[in-house]
Amino acid sequence: MFPEKKKKKVDYEALNSSLMRIPRMEVAAVRSLIDIGIREIYDLQGRSPEVLMEDARKKNPEIPDDRIRYFRMAVYFAETDEPETARLHPAEWN
Repeated sequence: MFPEKKKKKVDYEALNSSLMRIPRMEVAAVRSLIDIGIREIYDLQGRSPEVLMEDARKKNPEIPDDRIRYFRMAVYFAETDEPETARLHPAEWN
């Protein structure tokens, strides 16, 4: 009677990652970071968001251009002891 809906795959590894403690972090961005070997927030310290984006693109060329905003925000969060709330939004990192 009703068409069968496909279940969405849930990325439990990304959802349970400590990287999800970064405010407003997108699950797909966390997945991209995990794919390039970034598993903890401290792994982002001293890293260049642009290089992270290049590495992620090598793994998955279909990554959208706006993913760099999440990488910039994540590196800022990792390197700042008391991050400003206003800067913890991807739109601030264009």
